[in-house]
Amino acid sequence: MFDAKTKKHKVSKRTKKSWRKYIDFKDVDAFLENSRLEERLGIPFSKRTDTQLFIIDKTDVTGNVISKCAARLALKSKEPRCFASLKPHTHVPDPISKRNLVRTKEEHTNSMLCQPKVERKIMCILKLKEKEALKNRMLTKAVSANHPKKGENKDDIWNGTNVLLPETVTEWMSSDSIRHTISHLGMKKRKVPSLLRKKSSVLPAVEMPHPGTSYNPSYDDHQKLLHEVAQKELELMKQEEHLDRVTTQMFKKISLNKRDEYMMKEMSEGLPKNQTSNFKSIEEDHDKGDLSIVIKNDKSVKNTKKTLVQRRKQREQKQAANKRALSKLEKKKVSDIYKLKILQKQIDAKEKKQELLRQKRMKKHERKLFMPKNLSKTKFEPIDLDFQLAEELTGNLRNCKPSKNLLKERYKSLQQRNIVAPTVIKLKRDKAKMKQFVKPDHKINLDDIKGTTILQ
Repeated sequence: MFDAKTKKHKVSKRTKKSWRKYIDFKDVDAFLENSRLEERLGIPFSKRTDTQLFIIDKTDVTGNVISKCAARLALKSKEPRCFASLKPHTHVPDPISKRNLVRTKEEHTNSMLCQPKVERKIMCILKLKEKEALKNRMLTKAVSANHPKKGENKDDIWNGTNVLLPETVTEWMSSDSIRHTISHLGMKKRKVPSLLRKKSSVLPAVEMPHPGTSYNPSYDDHQKLLHEVAQKELELMKQEEHLDRVTTQMFKKISLNKRDEYMMKEMSEGLPKNQTSNFKSIEEDHDKGDLSIVIKNDKSVKNTKKTLVQRRKQREQKQAANKRALSKLEKKKVSDIYKLKILQKQIDAKEKKQELLRQKRMKKHERKLFMPKNLSKTKFEPIDLDFQLAEELTGNLRNCKPSKNLLKERYKSLQQRNIVAPTVIKLKRDKAKMKQFVKPDHKINLDDIKGTTILQ
C-alpha cells in the first residue's frame, strides 16, 4: 500500500505565529543538533582519514614485557578511572578565556605571595575595595559605641547632643539639613513628636494643697482657708438672691377674676370711645387726600432741555469747584508742616494706647492659660475646697477622718488640664418619643355608625 499524500493547504504566513505553525523546520533542528554533537565529539568517523583512525604499532612486544611487581606499581601511580567524569569530554572551546585566579589555602598563607600586600599596607597604598571596607568598619564601630547594650539606657534619646557636627557648623543650619547630614555619617537625629512638645495645660498634674487643709494647721492658714470658703458661699447666695429677684419676685400673685380684668384693660388700651364718629372722620380725610393726589397729578410734565448758556455755566461751576478743592488741599499740606508737633503727640498717644491694649491682651492670655478650655457644652465646675472647722481638728493623723474622694479629685484634675472633656452623669437614657397614629383603613367614622343605628 502506498502512503496517502497529505493535501497542502494554502495558509497565510505573514506573522511569526502563523509561520511557525505551518512550516516544518525539523530538518533545521536536526542539522543544528548534529553540528553541536560534532563540536562535542569531534568530526564524525566517516569523514576522518585512515591516519586519524588507525596507528601502526611498531613496538617490540618481547622487549616490553614487564614483571607483575612493576605492573602493580604502574597501576598504583596511574590516575583512577573515576576522575574521568571530572575531565572535559568536549572539544568546544571555553567561552571565557580569562578567568579569575582562585588561590588555594596554602597560597594565601605563603609568605612570598603575601609580601607585596604587606608592603602596600605599610606605604598606605590601598585599593578602592579596601578603602570602602575600612570606612564601613569605622562607621559600624562608632554606631556600636553609641548604641546601648540590651537592657541599658544611657541617656535621653530626645535630648541627645550632636557630637559628629561642631556647633559652628550647626548654628546656621536648619533642623532638617542637620538631620539629613547626620544620616550619612552613621547616626540619626530623632524628631520629637508634636504631642510630646506641646502640653495640654500649664497647670501641674498634682497641685499643692492649701496649708489650711492639714490635720494640724497653723492658726493663720486655717483662718485663710475658712475665709475663702465663706467668700465662695456668699457669692453663691448673692447669685441665688439675684435669680430669685429677677424671676419669682417680679410677678405678683393675683386671683383669676382680677387677672381677667387686667387682661381686658390691657387689651383695650388705646382704643377710641366713639368708634363711629372716628370712622367717619377717617373716611373724610381719606377722600380729601385722594382729591389732593389727583390735583397734583393733573400737571403735565414738559421735557425742557438745557440751553448752551446753562451748560457753559454748569461746566464753569464744576471747574471752579475743582480748583477750590485743589487749593484747599495745598493749604492743608502747608498747614500740616506747622502741625508736626501736634501730629507727633497724636502718634505717641496712639502708640501708648496700643501698648496698653497689647499688655491687657497678654494678661488676658496668661489668665486663660490657667483656666480650662470649653471642650464640651458642659461648663467645668471646680471641686469644692476641703475644710474642717476648729472643733473638728484632731491634731494627729491617727484620729483624722478622710473627707475627700481621691478618684473624684483626680478626675476633676484631668478635666481642668484639658485632657478629659467635662460631662454630666446621666442615670437614665433619653428615649425618643413614639409617634402614635391610626392607619387609614383602621379609622372609624362615628357619623356613619350613628346613621346605621338610627336606621335599624
